[in-house]
Amino acid sequence: MAKITVGFADHLKETYRTMSRDGILLVSQSRAGRPNIMTIGWGSAGIIWGKPIFIVLVRPSRYTYGCVEQVPEFTVNVPTPDMKEMVKYCGTRSGRDVDKFKELGLTALKSAMVEPPLIGECAIHYECRVVHSNDVLPDELARQIITGCYPQGDFHRVYFGEILRTCVDADKILDLKE
Repeated sequence: MAKITVGFADHLKETYRTMSRDGILLVSQSRAGRPNIMTIGWGSAGIIWGKPIFIVLVRPSRYTYGCVEQVPEFTVNVPTPDMKEMVKYCGTRSGRDVDKFKELGLTALKSAMVEPPLIGECAIHYECRVVHSNDVLPDELARQIITGCYPQGDFHRVYFGEILRTCVDADKILDLKE
């Protein structure tokens, strides 16, 4: 599980491919220090305000939302293909009810730059500190997106996380290459 620091854009292709197929894993942490894993299928990374930024969306109804509000940091972790069932589990269980690290036997590795841990079994990791957030505004959103993505009106908060460090597991990164 040796993690090697790399440039934030070095493995975006693999990150986007995995996110669009099965999802990737966002780790937040409560003020009490309890980490939580959430599956995300929407997000983006790039340069905003002259900084490398990872943008993630979290609904206020999610346990993760409260964690990010309490501790405005998160990690984004890109799982290997053999973790598909774990990713699915993390997208169907709430951190209010279950400790996903414990239930899945995942390793919470100390991050170098933020409080929430990395998921040791993942191949790519982004350590992020929130520099801005805003809510999706229904009146400013295309009607087809509202009807397709927000039938219950549970609109996301958008978090802009400055990427402070990106690292990879050199052995596992090969599993993500096509």
